[in-house]
Amino acid sequence: MSLISIISKDFDIPDDLSENQLRDAMVAAFAYLIDNDFPKLIQILYKADVDQYKLKELLETKVGQSSAEIIADTYIARQMAKIETWKKYS
Repeated sequence: MSLISIISKDFDIPDDLSENQLRDAMVAAFAYLIDNDFPKLIQILYKADVDQYKLKELLETKVGQSSAEIIADTYIARQMAKIETWKKYS
């Protein structure tokens, strides 16, 4: 299973994005959710099993990045960790 196939379950994204394009798309999507649909943002992060305590700490301590960038990076990292776990045990 690919990163884009996992993320496309929550977001409507093309399946031919580069890593940088995927990150940019995620930053834009999370920026939109922060401003317009916070409950959906929480639902997506919960479903992805993003560590809320780690994310809260990053949001409080990271300087020079928007909240959307921090959330996108954390979300992508979590999805990549899932893929590694699936590869390890399949």
